[in-house]
Amino acid sequence: MLRRSFTAVLEKNSTFTSDFATEPYEAGWALEARWFVRILEISPGAGLTMTAQISPDGLFWCDEESGPFCLNEVGLASMPLRNFGQWLRLDARLSGKNPHVKVLIYLAVKG
Repeated sequence: MLRRSFTAVLEKNSTFTSDFATEPYEAGWALEARWFVRILEISPGAGLTMTAQISPDGLFWCDEESGPFCLNEVGLASMPLRNFGQWLRLDARLSGKNPHVKVLIYLAVKG
């Protein structure tokens, strides 16, 4: 059987100055997923905390059990997921005084 895979670009060169969440992505067909977050710019002293969230319907959300990952410098980070159900998104919290972050966010899924 041929496995399927797909990479969705959910944020492309997007700039944020407050908390945000990515658009929901339906991935019930997938067996595994991996978030990739690339920080292009971040203000000094700022931090970005990302938490994967799951949902049965794309409307109501809870945090996925793997816990958050934190970024505070330019670079690339990833988070793998398995057994996640139907819908995925990332919840992002910015910290620091006058935070500013410019990001690329990808979701790679395969079944």
